[in-house]
Amino acid sequence: MPFPPSPRARSGPRRRSLLAVAPAALALTGCTGGDSGGPAGDGQPAADRARARAARDSEALVERYDAVIAARPGLAGRLRPLREEVVRHARALGGGRKASPSASPSASVSSSASPSASAAVPDNDRDALAGLASAEKELADRRAKALGGVPGELARLLASVAAAGAAHVYLLTEGDA
Repeated sequence: MPFPPSPRARSGPRRRSLLAVAPAALALTGCTGGDSGGPAGDGQPAADRARARAARDSEALVERYDAVIAARPGLAGRLRPLREEVVRHARALGGGRKASPSASPSASVSSSASPSASAAVPDNDRDALAGLASAEKELADRRAKALGGVPGELARLLASVAAAGAAHVYLLTEGDA
């Protein structure tokens, strides 16, 4: 007689496998050829604007992570790896001036996040995680929609960052796996 499945058994990827795959996807994106998928200089100002906007969005997301970590210190161990990935995304997109992986969350919150950002953090862990997941999902969706209007190399980078954001949503909503 076979054993019944464990009540904790979940279908789908595990946190460790997603965390292992996201950096590899970014590394592969960075190792592709220099072909932009279009004529040289075609649409470059629009691509520059899209890249700058994506970098600012990642920096704002880092500030949101910082606010949650400062307000909900019990979540810090779970959120720091995700925050560090978002910092790497900002840097890959050409940003990262305000967001550094070594900055302490409390220093970042006091220096770069607005007072309303930390006040907007919910009073419980579950809602705080849901708010971060919602921000990650909205940003990943926006980046996926922008793919058609940017040159090939930037499109590949945005697709990779959007996929990592979707993985973050999964990790933030699935609890400790």
